Amino acid sequence: MTTIQTGFSHRVLRWFDRHGRKDLPWQADTSPYRVWVSEIMLQQTQVKTVIPYFERFMQALPTVRDLAAASEDEVLHLWTGLGYYARGRNLHRAARRVCDELGGEFPDTVKGLCELPGIGRSTAGAIVSIAFGRRAVILDGNVKRVLARYRAVPGWPGQGAVHDRLWQIAEDYTPARRSADYTQAMMDLGATLCTRGAPACERCPLAADCEALALGRQSDFPGKKPRKVLPVKTTTFIMASASNGDVWLERRPGSGIWGGLWCFPELADDSLAAAWCIDRWGVPPASIEAWPEFRHTFSHYHLDIRPLRLTLPMTPTAVMEAPDQLWYNRRQPAAVGLAAPVASLLARLA
Repeated sequence: MTTIQTGFSHRVLRWFDRHGRKDLPWQADTSPYRVWVSEIMLQQTQVKTVIPYFERFMQALPTVRDLAAASEDEVLHLWTGLGYYARGRNLHRAARRVCDELGGEFPDTVKGLCELPGIGRSTAGAIVSIAFGRRAVILDGNVKRVLARYRAVPGWPGQGAVHDRLWQIAEDYTPARRSADYTQAMMDLGATLCTRGAPACERCPLAADCEALALGRQSDFPGKKPRKVLPVKTTTFIMASASNGDVWLERRPGSGIWGGLWCFPELADDSLAAAWCIDRWGVPPASIEAWPEFRHTFSHYHLDIRPLRLTLPMTPTAVMEAPDQLWYNRRQPAAVGLAAPVASLLARLA
C-alpha cells in the first residue's frame, strides 16, 4: 500500500475515533448473526429507520436458530413497513441454510457468505470485517459516493466499468489493520458528511485532496442513473369487512411484488366487486364505498390503487379459511406480514 493510500485510511480512522457512530444497537454485540441482520436491514434503508426494526427483530428472534425456527409469516410480520421484502425472505432462507447445513455457524469468508441467499460481496465484506475482525472490502452506496467524489470517478456506478473501478479503489484503500473500524468509518462518512444532497466538505477528513471538491463538482459524482419514465399500472383493492369487523386478506404468491405478504384481493374493474362477493360468499355486499385513489411507487413502476370497501351483511361461516386466506381480526391482529399500503388501509379502517 502506498503512502497516499495509507494516509487515506489514517485520516478516515482518526475522524472515526473522534466523530464516528459507536452507539448503534448492533455495535453492542458484534456477533455474526447481529451484524448480518443489521447489514441486510441497512441495504437501501437509513440507519434511523432500521434501529427500531432491528431492536424488535432481536427481541423476537435473538439467535440464528430462533430465526430458522420461525415461520415466514412471523419474519415478514417483523419486517412489515421496512420494504424490499425479498430481504426478509432471503434472511429466513439463509438462517435455515446456516442451521441445517452449517451447524448454526456462519461462514467466516466473503466467498462462503456470498453462497447464502441475499448476501452480496459488499454485505459479506462488512460481516467479515465487523464480526470476524479481518480485512475485507465493502462498497455500499455510501462508500461508492465517498470514493467517486474523492477520485472524481465519472459515470453511474451501476455501469460495469465504473463499478469495477470503484471496487479497485476500495480495495486499494482498505487497511490491513482496524478493518472493522475502517468499514464502519467509511459507512459513517458517507451517511453523515459526504451526503447525497449537501455534503459537509468543511468537516470532511478527506477534503484536502478530494478531486470533486477541488473541481467544485461534488454534485456530479457519482454519476446519476439514466432517467426513464416509469409505467403506471392500476388495480382495485377489495376491502371486504364482515359484520363483526374482520377483514378478508389473501396471501400473495412467494415470488413477485409483495411476495408472501398478506394483501387485499385485487380486481381489474370496480364493477366486478358485487359479483366477486356473491361468488365467494353467496351474498351481495350490504354496501360498497369507494375510497380515494392513491399511488404506490415501486422501483420499476407506479401502481395506482383504488380501495373499495365492501361491507358484508353478516359474518360468513359457510366458507372456511384456506391456508392462504384469512379473516383478519383488527382487534387482535394476527402476526403476519402485510404490504405497506395494506397496513395503512387497515389502520384507516380502524
